[in-house]
Amino acid sequence: MLLMQGYRFVPRRWRRSGSDVFELRLLGERVICVHGPDAARLFYDPQRFERAGAAPRRLQKTLLGAGGVHGLDDAAHRARKRMFMDLMTQRRIDELVALTRREWLDALPSWSRRDRVVLFDEARVVLCRAICAWAGVPLPERDVRRRADDLTAMVDAFGAAGPRHWRGKAARRRCEAWIEAVVDDVRSGRLDVSEEQALDRIARFRDVGGQPLDRRVAAVEVLNVLRPTMAVAYFVVFMAIALHEQPDRARRLRAGDDEDVERFVQEVRRYFPFTPFLGARVRSGFDWQGHRFDEGTLVLLDVYGAHHDGRVFGSPGVFDPDRGPAAGDSGFELIPQGGGGFRDGHRCAGEWITIALMKTVCRLLTGAMTYEVPAQDLAPDLRRIPPKPRSGFAISHVRASASTLD
Repeated sequence: MLLMQGYRFVPRRWRRSGSDVFELRLLGERVICVHGPDAARLFYDPQRFERAGAAPRRLQKTLLGAGGVHGLDDAAHRARKRMFMDLMTQRRIDELVALTRREWLDALPSWSRRDRVVLFDEARVVLCRAICAWAGVPLPERDVRRRADDLTAMVDAFGAAGPRHWRGKAARRRCEAWIEAVVDDVRSGRLDVSEEQALDRIARFRDVGGQPLDRRVAAVEVLNVLRPTMAVAYFVVFMAIALHEQPDRARRLRAGDDEDVERFVQEVRRYFPFTPFLGARVRSGFDWQGHRFDEGTLVLLDVYGAHHDGRVFGSPGVFDPDRGPAAGDSGFELIPQGGGGFRDGHRCAGEWITIALMKTVCRLLTGAMTYEVPAQDLAPDLRRIPPKPRSGFAISHVRASASTLD
């Protein structure tokens, strides 16, 4: 049913149940689903939940890899998470933004010479070049598109069965072998990278026992920097859809300030589907809202449904950047990349990067270039996880704007 209904699978059962706590079966397992800000606050209580064993093997074989930070708890998780958060300084984020902007502007002349450009495909290439340079991962020009394809295939396998899943598994194997070799080069001294870069930090990281990461786990963690950044390409398409459907908004953003752009980006993250739900297992049994949560039970936090809950976001089916944050936003209302705190919790370490890159690309789409959008079906398929228009958002007559050429 999940494969048939996609993003509607959990929200439909939430509405049918009439409760923010309800049960279903997923892949043959009894699962408890929770919904809403109070549920998110509960879900991120480390005394109640753990991540070890929560991710299905099919996700470890494609999206996440095995042994990475997503599946750790307690001191091991805090130490590994701190490694990632130490990369997220404002200066380093600004450097990634500058790399991305430069790569985008460098690509514009090539796009302008083509009759048709698929924005999703080209955004992936831009992001792949930028994140590899930022992380310190060597990327010869001849390898750019195949690495971008593989990193995207791992993301695209989330929620998939059949060929998409198989492609994701094969891509994961190739990418881990690639990065394992790069990690070996750093550790042996054959490759010199800055100690500020993710590749060096991860290759030389020591866990709570003082041991370096296994080379495969180190590769998984480097990919946990590269792969999520590639996922921003889906949000690039969502932003382009919103700008196309609201041309007045696009004109406003072209002349708008940072606050306008920030509100637009956050509404894209709320309105459009990406993460359908998040999972954890009950650490020790407890009761909540009249329901029993037994030890070891898999619990899913409804993300897509929560972002379309009228109790939290008024008129949730309307794309409206002017709505601002949810009333009383506490870090548990808007949760496309998890909720709660960053440094010690399981909220995505790269969320600040996602927002910064989205804001940058929004300014590029509205101010650095002009283009036309030929007729095509732009509706994301809610049965597909993750979704995107079948066309990938095709554009034509791409030109750098006059201000960009100055």
